[in-house]
Amino acid sequence: MAELVTLADAHDLAEGDLHVFDVKGTRVAVASVSDTFYAFDNTCTHLHCSLAEGELDGTVVTCPCHGSQFDVTTGAVLRGPARESVRSYPVERDGDRLQIEL
Repeated sequence: MAELVTLADAHDLAEGDLHVFDVKGTRVAVASVSDTFYAFDNTCTHLHCSLAEGELDGTVVTCPCHGSQFDVTTGAVLRGPARESVRSYPVERDGDRLQIEL
């Protein structure tokens, strides 16, 4: 059975922001795009750089180290050098609380 973990208040994440949270030892990035929130592993699958330190353009995050791009809605690689997707997590909104499903 899935476990819901509360991350933050939705109002604390502005449009276009990327934030990183430590969730039970896993660094999870959350992107705010058009009043929708997407959660995914913060670590680039290429050389393990922080995706939350990268640039968010719509639903595409670009890794600051070597330019790999990922779709924040699915975690899929859009441009290398990364070849593996990052894990994405379902986000639920309970009132103002953002929760992810582990």
